[in-house]
Amino acid sequence: MNTPILLTPGPLTTSAQTKQAMLVDWGSWDQSFNQLTASVCHDITQIANGQDTHVCIPLQGSGTFAVEAALGTLVPRGGKVLVPNNGAYCQRIVRILGYLGRQAVVIDHREDEPANPERIEAALAADTHITHVALVHCETGTGILNPLHEIAQRVADQGRSLIVDAMSSFAALPIDLACTPIDALIAASGKCLEGVPGMGFVIARQDKIAAASGTCHSLALDLHDQWAYLRKTGQWRFTPPTHVVAALRAALDQFLAEGGTASRGARYQNNCNTLVKGMRELGLHTFLADELQAPIIVTFHAPAHPDFDFNRLYQGVRDKGFILYPGKLTQIETFRVGCIGAIGTHEVSLAVDAISQTLREQGIHF
Repeated sequence: MNTPILLTPGPLTTSAQTKQAMLVDWGSWDQSFNQLTASVCHDITQIANGQDTHVCIPLQGSGTFAVEAALGTLVPRGGKVLVPNNGAYCQRIVRILGYLGRQAVVIDHREDEPANPERIEAALAADTHITHVALVHCETGTGILNPLHEIAQRVADQGRSLIVDAMSSFAALPIDLACTPIDALIAASGKCLEGVPGMGFVIARQDKIAAASGTCHSLALDLHDQWAYLRKTGQWRFTPPTHVVAALRAALDQFLAEGGTASRGARYQNNCNTLVKGMRELGLHTFLADELQAPIIVTFHAPAHPDFDFNRLYQGVRDKGFILYPGKLTQIETFRVGCIGAIGTHEVSLAVDAISQTLREQGIHF
């Protein structure tokens, strides 16, 4: 069986070395696994330059588990959260806050419009009851990049707390916790670190997590309890995803050998440039302007052709060895192609060829 290449925002195509790491079984309370967890958390914190102020707290589950854990643990029950909304994952944060019973204030933006720092600052100045801002750094519903550093500075100037969903940007785009004031940075194993899905993590300010005892609505998602137990014993509270952690250790080793965030981001940018150039040569149009496009995933307008059907495109491209991603926009028909994972420009060029061939087979010409 030939394994297809995943052109998605996660899970990703992983290297043989990362897959190989999952062939070993680990005892979840064994000292060797505790050391593995500690090394992973140490390196993750250093990637964000947060080792002097922050701590990495791993959590079982997908990235959304970690987002809910961060919001539920760090936002007090009487807290009020400002959410700049320009896509599907911003909207998911609003839904989570609703489940948690935390009040949300939403600043709506267009899906092709970055979160506006001035509007955020004005909203904070107008409402002193807002305690937190929850921001998605790279909104993978479209691929748009929000101006994290400027927003963080304005939130800090207003004396509020910033929680950042960096799920699709961490380890590909620079984030420096030593100069960008962020109380919690959230990501996961199966994104730009190129591990496998199954572990989220929150890089939280130590003073903020230490003060969050008794806040969380959930036992399983209580980040303070997870942090305190890890700190005391070196162990996870409940059964950890041992094979996922081992794969992430291997993926981190490869990430560091590649040259860290700068080199990984450069590879993804080359992938993105190759993808956009090739698709435009086919006659397809990007949803975002180039200056707003993050090198993570690219949204394309569906061809304006009566015979176009995404499911047929998906199956035809899959038969040729590549897996695409449907669109997340509510009013415009689109599809998305990822630029991340253990792939380079060669694989991206082959994917463009597969898309071209499939469209021709469907009788769609430009």
